[in-house]
Amino acid sequence: MGLLDGKRLLITGVITDASIAFSVAKIAQEQGAEVVLTGFGRMSLVERVAKRLPVLAPVVELDVTSAENLESLASRVREQVGASATIDGVLHSIGFAPASCLGEPFLDAPAADANNAFEVSAFSLKSLAAATLPLFSPQGGSIVGLTFDAAVAWPAYNWMGVAKAALEATSRYLARELGPRNIRVNLIAAGPIRTMAAKSIPGFAAFEDARAPRAPHNWDINDATAVGRSAVALLSDWLPATTGEIVHVDGGFHAIGV
Repeated sequence: MGLLDGKRLLITGVITDASIAFSVAKIAQEQGAEVVLTGFGRMSLVERVAKRLPVLAPVVELDVTSAENLESLASRVREQVGASATIDGVLHSIGFAPASCLGEPFLDAPAADANNAFEVSAFSLKSLAAATLPLFSPQGGSIVGLTFDAAVAWPAYNWMGVAKAALEATSRYLARELGPRNIRVNLIAAGPIRTMAAKSIPGFAAFEDARAPRAPHNWDINDATAVGRSAVALLSDWLPATTGEIVHVDGGFHAIGV
Protein backbone atom coordinates (compact mmCIF):
# COMPACT_ATOMS: atom_id res chain seq x y z
CA MET A 1 0.00 0.00 0.00
CA GLY A 2 1.12 3.54 -0.72
CA LEU A 3 1.09 6.48 1.68
CA LEU A 4 -1.53 8.24 -0.43
CA ASP A 5 -3.76 5.39 -1.54
CA GLY A 6 -7.26 6.66 -2.26
CA LYS A 7 -6.32 10.32 -1.99
CA ARG A 8 -6.72 13.09 -4.54
CA LEU A 9 -4.34 16.06 -4.63
CA LEU A 10 -4.32 19.42 -6.36
CA ILE A 11 -0.75 20.36 -7.24
CA THR A 12 0.29 23.80 -8.46
CA GLY A 13 3.58 24.96 -9.92
CA VAL A 14 4.53 22.22 -12.39
CA ILE A 15 6.37 24.02 -15.19
CA THR A 16 9.04 21.52 -16.25
CA ASP A 17 10.04 18.05 -15.06
CA ALA A 18 12.78 19.78 -13.02
CA SER A 19 10.15 21.61 -10.97
CA ILE A 20 9.89 20.65 -7.32
CA ALA A 21 6.14 20.36 -7.88
CA PHE A 22 6.74 17.77 -10.60
CA SER A 23 8.72 15.65 -8.15
CA VAL A 24 5.87 15.92 -5.63
CA ALA A 25 3.29 14.94 -8.26
CA LYS A 26 5.37 11.98 -9.46
CA ILE A 27 6.04 10.59 -6.00
CA ALA A 28 2.42 11.20 -4.97
CA GLN A 29 1.22 9.11 -7.91
CA GLU A 30 3.72 6.39 -7.08
CA GLN A 31 2.27 6.39 -3.55
CA GLY A 32 -1.26 5.88 -4.84
CA ALA A 33 -2.67 9.41 -5.21
CA GLU A 34 -4.79 10.78 -8.02
CA VAL A 35 -3.32 14.11 -9.09
CA VAL A 36 -4.78 17.23 -10.68
CA LEU A 37 -2.35 19.89 -11.87
CA THR A 38 -2.85 23.61 -12.30
CA GLY A 39 -1.17 25.84 -14.83
CA PHE A 40 -0.91 29.52 -15.60
CA GLY A 41 -0.10 31.22 -18.87
CA ARG A 42 1.41 28.63 -21.19
CA MET A 43 -1.09 25.86 -20.49
CA SER A 44 0.16 23.72 -23.37
CA LEU A 45 3.57 23.55 -21.67
CA VAL A 46 2.04 22.22 -18.44
CA GLU A 47 -0.07 19.74 -20.41
CA ARG A 48 3.04 18.41 -22.15
CA VAL A 49 4.88 18.03 -18.85
CA ALA A 50 1.83 16.25 -17.37
CA LYS A 51 2.38 13.49 -19.94
CA ARG A 52 5.75 12.73 -18.34
CA LEU A 53 4.15 11.68 -15.06
CA PRO A 54 3.58 7.97 -14.38
CA VAL A 55 -0.14 8.62 -14.95
CA LEU A 56 -1.41 11.44 -17.17
CA ALA A 57 -2.89 14.13 -14.91
CA PRO A 58 -5.63 16.59 -15.90
CA VAL A 59 -4.67 20.27 -15.92
CA VAL A 60 -6.85 23.23 -14.92
CA GLU A 61 -5.98 26.89 -15.27
CA LEU A 62 -5.23 28.88 -12.13
CA ASP A 63 -4.47 32.59 -11.87
CA VAL A 64 -4.09 33.40 -8.19
CA THR A 65 -4.43 37.12 -8.89
CA SER A 66 -7.87 36.72 -10.51
CA ALA A 67 -10.89 36.66 -8.17
CA GLU A 68 -13.05 35.23 -10.96
CA ASN A 69 -10.57 32.45 -11.70
CA LEU A 70 -10.27 31.55 -8.03
CA GLU A 71 -14.06 31.52 -7.54
CA SER A 72 -14.51 29.04 -10.37
CA LEU A 73 -11.57 26.78 -9.44
CA ALA A 74 -13.60 24.25 -7.44
CA SER A 75 -16.18 23.78 -10.18
CA ARG A 76 -13.49 23.47 -12.85
CA VAL A 77 -11.64 20.83 -10.83
CA ARG A 78 -14.88 18.88 -10.46
CA GLU A 79 -15.39 19.03 -14.22
CA GLN A 80 -12.18 17.00 -14.43
CA VAL A 81 -12.68 14.52 -11.60
CA GLY A 82 -16.45 14.30 -10.99
CA ALA A 83 -19.24 16.53 -9.74
CA SER A 84 -19.20 15.11 -6.21
CA ALA A 85 -15.47 14.57 -5.97
CA THR A 86 -13.40 15.87 -3.07
CA ILE A 87 -9.71 16.48 -2.54
CA ASP A 88 -7.45 15.50 0.33
CA GLY A 89 -4.53 17.83 -0.18
CA VAL A 90 -3.09 20.84 -1.97
CA LEU A 91 0.49 21.74 -2.86
CA HIS A 92 1.19 25.46 -3.09
CA SER A 93 4.25 25.95 -5.29
CA ILE A 94 3.62 29.47 -6.57
CA GLY A 95 5.97 32.41 -6.54
CA PHE A 96 6.90 35.41 -8.61
CA ALA A 97 8.73 38.70 -8.16
CA PRO A 98 9.43 41.39 -10.77
CA ALA A 99 13.06 41.82 -11.80
CA SER A 100 13.41 44.92 -9.61
CA CYS A 101 12.76 42.78 -6.52
CA LEU A 102 15.60 40.34 -7.17
CA GLY A 103 19.26 41.29 -7.23
CA GLU A 104 20.88 44.39 -5.87
CA PRO A 105 20.12 46.97 -4.67
CA PHE A 106 17.34 46.14 -2.23
CA LEU A 107 16.37 49.80 -1.77
CA ASP A 108 15.46 50.42 -5.40
CA ALA A 109 12.37 48.18 -5.76
CA PRO A 110 9.16 50.24 -6.13
CA ALA A 111 6.20 49.53 -3.88
CA ALA A 112 4.06 48.27 -6.77
CA ASP A 113 6.61 45.56 -7.60
CA ALA A 114 7.01 44.51 -3.96
CA ASN A 115 3.21 44.33 -3.65
CA ASN A 116 3.10 42.13 -6.76
CA ALA A 117 5.66 39.77 -5.23
CA PHE A 118 3.63 39.65 -2.01
CA GLU A 119 0.32 38.95 -3.76
CA VAL A 120 1.61 36.13 -5.95
CA SER A 121 4.10 34.55 -3.53
CA ALA A 122 2.41 34.95 -0.12
CA PHE A 123 -1.21 36.10 -0.24
CA SER A 124 -1.82 33.39 -2.85
CA LEU A 125 -1.53 30.75 -0.12
CA LYS A 126 -4.61 32.22 1.51
CA SER A 127 -6.30 32.64 -1.89
CA LEU A 128 -5.63 29.03 -2.84
CA ALA A 129 -6.77 27.73 0.55
CA ALA A 130 -10.05 29.65 0.31
CA ALA A 131 -10.63 28.57 -3.30
CA THR A 132 -10.10 24.88 -2.56
CA LEU A 133 -11.95 24.80 0.76
CA PRO A 134 -15.23 23.69 -0.89
CA LEU A 135 -13.39 20.70 -2.35
CA PHE A 136 -12.21 19.28 0.98
CA SER A 137 -14.36 16.63 2.62
CA PRO A 138 -15.43 16.91 6.30
CA GLN A 139 -12.48 14.63 7.07
CA GLY A 140 -10.17 17.49 6.11
CA GLY A 141 -6.71 17.04 4.72
CA SER A 142 -3.44 18.87 4.23
CA ILE A 143 -2.11 22.00 2.55
CA VAL A 144 1.64 22.13 1.95
CA GLY A 145 3.61 25.10 0.62
CA LEU A 146 7.22 25.66 -0.38
CA THR A 147 9.42 28.35 1.13
CA PHE A 148 13.11 29.27 1.21
CA ASP A 149 14.10 29.84 4.84
CA ALA A 150 12.99 33.41 5.46
CA ALA A 151 14.48 33.57 8.95
CA VAL A 152 17.62 35.16 7.51
CA ALA A 153 18.48 37.62 4.73
CA TRP A 154 19.92 36.09 1.56
CA PRO A 155 22.08 37.86 -1.02
CA ALA A 156 20.04 38.97 -4.07
CA TYR A 157 16.83 37.30 -2.84
CA ASN A 158 15.64 40.67 -1.56
CA TRP A 159 11.88 41.26 -1.79
CA MET A 160 11.18 37.63 -2.62
CA GLY A 161 12.72 36.88 0.78
CA VAL A 162 10.33 39.38 2.34
CA ALA A 163 7.45 37.72 0.49
CA LYS A 164 8.56 34.31 1.76
CA ALA A 165 8.56 35.68 5.32
CA ALA A 166 4.96 36.75 4.72
CA LEU A 167 4.20 33.30 3.30
CA GLU A 168 5.52 31.69 6.48
CA ALA A 169 3.37 33.94 8.66
CA THR A 170 0.34 33.27 6.44
CA SER A 171 0.78 29.53 6.86
CA ARG A 172 0.64 29.85 10.64
CA TYR A 173 -2.55 31.90 10.54
CA LEU A 174 -4.12 29.44 8.11
CA ALA A 175 -3.15 26.58 10.40
CA ARG A 176 -5.07 28.34 13.17
CA GLU A 177 -8.10 29.09 10.99
CA LEU A 178 -8.37 25.72 9.26
CA GLY A 179 -7.57 23.49 12.22
CA PRO A 180 -11.25 23.25 13.23
CA ARG A 181 -11.95 21.96 9.71
CA ASN A 182 -9.35 19.20 10.16
CA ILE A 183 -7.05 20.80 7.58
CA ARG A 184 -3.36 20.97 8.40
CA VAL A 185 -1.14 23.70 6.90
CA ASN A 186 2.63 23.29 6.75
CA LEU A 187 5.58 24.56 4.73
CA ILE A 188 8.78 22.96 3.53
CA ALA A 189 11.89 25.15 3.58
CA ALA A 190 13.72 23.57 0.69
CA GLY A 191 17.38 23.86 -0.07
CA PRO A 192 18.34 25.27 -3.49
CA ILE A 193 17.25 23.20 -6.49
CA ARG A 194 18.15 24.10 -10.07
CA THR A 195 14.65 24.83 -11.30
CA MET A 196 13.42 27.35 -13.86
CA ALA A 197 12.45 29.62 -10.97
CA ALA A 198 15.93 29.40 -9.46
CA LYS A 199 17.50 30.44 -12.75
CA SER A 200 15.60 33.73 -12.56
CA ILE A 201 17.37 34.69 -9.32
CA PRO A 202 20.53 36.78 -9.92
CA GLY A 203 23.42 35.32 -7.96
CA PHE A 204 21.74 31.94 -7.40
CA ALA A 205 25.17 30.33 -7.66
CA ALA A 206 26.07 31.94 -4.34
CA PHE A 207 23.39 29.80 -2.65
CA GLU A 208 24.83 26.67 -4.26
CA ASP A 209 28.40 27.53 -3.26
CA ALA A 210 27.45 28.16 0.38
CA ARG A 211 25.59 24.86 0.78
CA ALA A 212 28.36 22.46 -0.19
CA PRO A 213 30.82 23.10 2.66
CA ARG A 214 28.23 23.76 5.40
CA ALA A 215 25.45 21.22 4.92
CA PRO A 216 26.24 18.27 7.21
CA HIS A 217 24.24 15.93 4.97
CA ASN A 218 24.75 15.62 1.24
CA TRP A 219 22.62 18.04 -0.80
CA ASP A 220 22.13 17.55 -4.53
CA ILE A 221 21.00 20.78 -6.20
CA ASN A 222 19.87 18.78 -9.24
CA ASP A 223 17.56 16.40 -7.39
CA ALA A 224 14.21 17.41 -5.86
CA THR A 225 13.41 13.90 -4.64
CA ALA A 226 14.07 14.65 -0.96
CA VAL A 227 11.71 17.63 -1.06
CA GLY A 228 9.13 15.61 -2.98
CA ARG A 229 9.16 12.78 -0.45
CA SER A 230 8.88 15.20 2.45
CA ALA A 231 5.90 16.93 0.84
CA VAL A 232 4.21 13.58 0.26
CA ALA A 233 4.72 12.69 3.93
CA LEU A 234 3.06 15.96 4.98
CA LEU A 235 0.21 15.36 2.53
CA SER A 236 -0.36 11.87 3.92
CA ASP A 237 -2.03 10.82 7.18
CA TRP A 238 1.28 9.98 8.83
CA LEU A 239 1.69 13.39 10.48
CA PRO A 240 -1.87 13.92 11.74
CA ALA A 241 -1.03 16.44 14.49
CA THR A 242 1.59 18.48 12.65
CA THR A 243 0.37 21.89 11.52
CA GLY A 244 1.76 25.42 11.45
CA GLU A 245 5.19 23.89 10.98
CA ILE A 246 8.13 24.70 8.70
CA VAL A 247 10.04 21.53 7.87
CA HIS A 248 13.59 22.15 6.66
CA VAL A 249 14.68 19.89 3.84
CA ASP A 250 18.11 21.31 3.07
CA GLY A 251 20.70 18.77 4.17
CA GLY A 252 20.85 20.41 7.60
CA PHE A 253 22.29 23.69 6.28
CA HIS A 254 19.93 25.80 8.39
CA ALA A 255 21.29 24.31 11.63
CA ILE A 256 24.97 25.05 11.02
CA GLY A 257 26.66 28.36 11.86
CA VAL A 258 30.05 28.09 10.14
